[in-house]
Amino acid sequence: MTENTLQREVFGTTADGDTVYRVKIVGGGLTAHVISWGAVIQDLRLEGHQPALLLGFDNFPDYPAHSSYFGATPGRCANRIGAGRFALDGKQYQLELNEKGVTHLHGGKDNIAKRNWTIVEHDTDRVVLKIVDPDGRAGYPGNCTIQATYRVHGNGELSVTYESTTDQPTLANICQHAYFNLDGRDDTLGHDIMIAADHYTPTDDKQVPTGEIRPVEGTVFDFREMSPMKRFEGSEQALYDHNFCFSSERTAKRSVVLARSVNSGVSLEVRTTEPGVQFYTAFKLNVPVPGHDGQKIGPFAGFCLETQVWPDAINHEGFPDAVLRPGEVLRQETDYIFTKN
Repeated sequence: MTENTLQREVFGTTADGDTVYRVKIVGGGLTAHVISWGAVIQDLRLEGHQPALLLGFDNFPDYPAHSSYFGATPGRCANRIGAGRFALDGKQYQLELNEKGVTHLHGGKDNIAKRNWTIVEHDTDRVVLKIVDPDGRAGYPGNCTIQATYRVHGNGELSVTYESTTDQPTLANICQHAYFNLDGRDDTLGHDIMIAADHYTPTDDKQVPTGEIRPVEGTVFDFREMSPMKRFEGSEQALYDHNFCFSSERTAKRSVVLARSVNSGVSLEVRTTEPGVQFYTAFKLNVPVPGHDGQKIGPFAGFCLETQVWPDAINHEGFPDAVLRPGEVLRQETDYIFTKN
């Protein structure tokens, strides 16, 4: 334990009366603020670039009231599970239907992104947080312990590591839900992006994968070369909240996404162990309060790159494995690397 372990400020109080703490980590030209509620990356700045790199609020009450998982860590199973149902080892489970009463999303209404974590370590460039998701919450089997480690280092590198364990077979799929904005403008449709995926998973009208693994070639989902984030399908603007497929299982960390703003000269490279990324252009956002530096948070104000197991994987043959068993450690690693020309 270092002296810096004690350097945490009170950021707010939850409805249950728990104290929400905030810590600062600095390294590699980055300064990040992390809060204990939701293991949220509350603010992230790059040296030589004034605007925040991600969406967030300056005041805690705005998070439970208005946040759409800004900088948060949803789970225990991120993304959607169709009808909230799955079978595991011959037993049927029904999860809470917290999205319009028909779909299970991000682990339920009181998931780990909406609860207070414990800060277990804090050094100059690194913070470690932990939470236990109890047996039966939202219908999940087993007590699942999740640890999040955030580190800023190298040359503009934010490293995110999630480690999960369980005492019963369960589902586990943790992700970082930051909304990035590389130039501080009201929307990110002027950004360019490259996603190194040959396939994506089409969805039904509930935004749950149909089970098909479809080639991106010849579609508006083909981002294999750097191209504008704003695209049109006929006369309609394409709206993205889809999983892009990198591999059928977790692998060694590799580069999968590159985004950039020509307005600011800031680029973001994403390297991950995960088999997929949910690319969401935040077209649903309409937040009534401002974000950092008074920024308006409306449609397309940021974009998400949620590195994770493919959505609804438990219910589709050929999708990556989302099951975690006792004695295993689920380790998910993603690096977000920022540079400025």
